[in-house]
Amino acid sequence: MDYRTLGRSGCSVSTLCLGTMTFGAETDEAGAHEQLDVFVEAGGTLVDTADVYSAGAAEEIVGRWLASRPSDVRDRVVLATKGRMPMGDEPNAVGNSRRHLRRALDDSLRRLGVDHVDLYQLHAWDPHTPLEETLRFLDDAVRAGKIGYPGLSNFTGWQVQKAVDLAEHEHLAVPVTVQTAYSLLVRGVEFEIVPACLHNGLGLLAWGPLGGGWLSGKYTRDQRPTGATRLGEDPGRGMEAYDRVGARQRTWDVLEAVQDAAGATGATMAQVALAWLLGRPGVSSVILGARTTEQLRDNLGAADVSIDGIDTWRLDEVSGPAAADYPYGDVGAEQRSRDLAGTR
Repeated sequence: MDYRTLGRSGCSVSTLCLGTMTFGAETDEAGAHEQLDVFVEAGGTLVDTADVYSAGAAEEIVGRWLASRPSDVRDRVVLATKGRMPMGDEPNAVGNSRRHLRRALDDSLRRLGVDHVDLYQLHAWDPHTPLEETLRFLDDAVRAGKIGYPGLSNFTGWQVQKAVDLAEHEHLAVPVTVQTAYSLLVRGVEFEIVPACLHNGLGLLAWGPLGGGWLSGKYTRDQRPTGATRLGEDPGRGMEAYDRVGARQRTWDVLEAVQDAAGATGATMAQVALAWLLGRPGVSSVILGARTTEQLRDNLGAADVSIDGIDTWRLDEVSGPAAADYPYGDVGAEQRSRDLAGTR
């Protein structure tokens, strides 16, 4: 396992992170504790959860695991959680207001059985709460010792930049990470979000690195999913998602390239997809979300996979996000650059 800093902070984290969204839903408590044990034994340190995962059950499961393990294991864990999503029916049980986040953070700490978390992330933007109110709450929580660092999740590029600029201008704790969907099938983040993170020294925490199972080779043109799938809450929605994604020729081109790379390296398709993502600029850690321990073990194998010796150009080329000429295509990029020699 390799380690990188959590963005521009001095906190070291494993390049593979254990996500807990399945805990209490697709993964029962015994299976979740087994995953946590396997992850830490493999050198993993960063564990990511959220209050909304299984309506708080995921945090409780992690909390009971922490309480039952020796101090040397607990001390290795860099614990991250998130707040913002609905945790009740009343109007103030959602959002990034000081009122909601204060309660959300205290409830998360109680469920986790800790007095602080290392990373507390805004789970999404809130259009109804002044950003300064939110950032001042995070700064107060840092000063109170309840969180080590603030982070962002599912923010767009301009929202990331605004949060950083306002925090710096008001001398508040500056976010150190952005958690966002990122994979060989989801590269639109490279237009604005990745550059904003690189410009400000924020570390990327990539979720959905296997594209809902597509990059593991789970789906083919001829083998459609049956029953409930992670592409949707029910079979109908899962089929709709399959048809929508699978209909894109780019998807099949990417899967073919990943499969060829897997054959060349002796790795699984999932390991190749994860190894590619670990090589992208600005990535601090890649979040693994596994239903079973077997899936987690396979994904952890990405830490030992090197794709330097294969034709990574093909992976980059076939997965490249389509862009119109303006503002992200070749014409727009050319107009945003210049030759220092002044030639035409």
